[in-house]
Amino acid sequence: MANTPINLIINADDYGYYSCVSQGILEAAKSGALTAAGVLANSPDLMTQLQGLKDIDQLDLGIHLNLTSGRPLTEVMANKLESSQGQFPNAYAMSGLLLTGKISLADVRAEWRAQIETCQSLELRFLNSHEHIHMLPLLFPLVLELAKDYGIKHVRLTQAEWLAPFSLSAFIRNTLMQTMQLINQRQIKMKPPIFLGLSRSGKLDYDYLTTILPKLKPGQSYELMCHPGHFNPAEVSDARLLAYHDWEGELALLQSPKVHALYEKFGIRLSPYPL
Repeated sequence: MANTPINLIINADDYGYYSCVSQGILEAAKSGALTAAGVLANSPDLMTQLQGLKDIDQLDLGIHLNLTSGRPLTEVMANKLESSQGQFPNAYAMSGLLLTGKISLADVRAEWRAQIETCQSLELRFLNSHEHIHMLPLLFPLVLELAKDYGIKHVRLTQAEWLAPFSLSAFIRNTLMQTMQLINQRQIKMKPPIFLGLSRSGKLDYDYLTTILPKLKPGQSYELMCHPGHFNPAEVSDARLLAYHDWEGELALLQSPKVHALYEKFGIRLSPYPL
């Protein structure tokens, strides 16, 4: 097993979030630092964003299903979000609307079908979601249904990552995520790549990689979630997003020679999704 490589998918979330973020993802992909990227299909300038992907070879693409940012594609969903001016609310508010039945599974199915079909010009390899909302046990079977209907082979199974230091919010997030993971994984027929990166979501750093990469096992497939991009203050002014994301830092990290030296040291091969 010593010569058996470790397969690592480097998957950038949020393509289409902002033009500057998309430009950073394209830069990372062109440099070979990424192997996959998830598209936010309700991006207001989606067609322009999709044009940028045409020049990228060897990049797996999927849909970053969205219920928590921006405006929905379907009017039915927008009409049910009058309290938030027809915009998706935050993840906690949307979870409440779903769990109380104010937003129905039929509403979500129609919205997510629209998001997938808007990107049918792409060869779609995977589904995941913005802020991991697809992991709600109410929604996870729907994502599997949509993946089957559209011939999309891979669905992200987000999992908890118990790495210090712990805050109370991280403990709560991990407890909830681990519970959802245990419920949802029973429904998956094909074992997905092992998910990495939750504990440093938005601020992936070198210390994290030096902690996690030595633990990866030869012959196994892993998916590292990341959020590279460029930052343009003229585009992004939301204080919450700025506190959460270090787009430029992640972009520099993923392209850093010292990170690629880590891949070589531990026998890691940057990989697409399994066929």
